[in-house]
Amino acid sequence: MKTLVKILTQNLIHQIDLQGILLLNKAKGDTSFSYIPKLRRLSGIKKIGHAGTLDPLAEGLLIFLIGKRFTTKADAFLHLDKDYVATIYLGEGTDTYDQEGKILKRSEKIPKIQEIMKTLSQFQGKISQIPPMFSAKKVGGKKLYELARKDITIERKPINVEVDIALLNYTYPYLSIQVTCSKGTYIRSLAEDIGNALGTYGHLSSLERTRIGPFHLKNALSAATLLQDIQENNPSHLKDFLLKEALLPAFAEIVKNTSSD
Repeated sequence: MKTLVKILTQNLIHQIDLQGILLLNKAKGDTSFSYIPKLRRLSGIKKIGHAGTLDPLAEGLLIFLIGKRFTTKADAFLHLDKDYVATIYLGEGTDTYDQEGKILKRSEKIPKIQEIMKTLSQFQGKISQIPPMFSAKKVGGKKLYELARKDITIERKPINVEVDIALLNYTYPYLSIQVTCSKGTYIRSLAEDIGNALGTYGHLSSLERTRIGPFHLKNALSAATLLQDIQENNPSHLKDFLLKEALLPAFAEIVKNTSSD
């Protein structure tokens, strides 16, 4: 009987306290969706959504919305601009535009730093991108990656995005850049396009998302801590990292802007 009361009490506390916005530092290799059942288990709340995913290759900031009050505003977060730290491996182009793909082309050209700077200056402000075949974008009701896995390539319409790129480091074959970009930007396509513009090809070798709108990676809960808390059935860190609407002017502003659209 005491055990039953304890379980019911814990569930009630979860429902009251464990609703809000969770900033999570995704680990490389994990899928974005893999955290949702873990968060459900830890919080006792079934209604959990995300505000944009990351490829398994990528790491960094994910936003999870816990509780119906927050999941209903998920679309508002998708329009926020983002910051990334990306590393491009020059000299090889792949079918997926990242290191997990099949190498299709190679070049022995080693660009000089002057070429790097000149090329990066061409990828500033409003640019046009072709979505990669290995992406979740739908064309004619089908996801592009479903076609790509069947070795089917179709024509894709270019999309307009806005980017700001800063050089972080260049030690051939690795080119590291910081990217601030608008909604819908494909960083893998950016790596492919920069490599082609340099005449040496290139693909994305690593990616970390450091910011989504007013939310920053430095304030995120680590995936390792989350997993440890799940094993111990201890939601204390989750409670500490949850952002509540009343304490979060940024969230209130996002909701306000969405409501007025």
